[in-house]
Amino acid sequence: MNEYQEILSRYYSTAFAKLVIEAILNAPNAKPVTVYYKWLLILADLDDNKFVDCALNAGTNFIVTNDKHFNILKEIDFPYIKVIDIETFKKIII
Repeated sequence: MNEYQEILSRYYSTAFAKLVIEAILNAPNAKPVTVYYKWLLILADLDDNKFVDCALNAGTNFIVTNDKHFNILKEIDFPYIKVIDIETFKKIII
């Protein structure tokens, strides 16, 4: 959540970023995830691994990102985690 807040604060006010984080934490479909194992699948940006580890532990269907570092996941068979870009996600939810 700290990284989300940091990124949002770059583009919007700190107050707005805090409101977004608060909304996420209080959302009825949000659940905390405990990471029991760190896979270290993304070597180009080790900071990105926390998102992969959370996604795997939560049993998500996919990760939505336009970050090119996540493309390596498309080449890894195990553990498998699907990666889609934001445009593809928009088509799914609309």
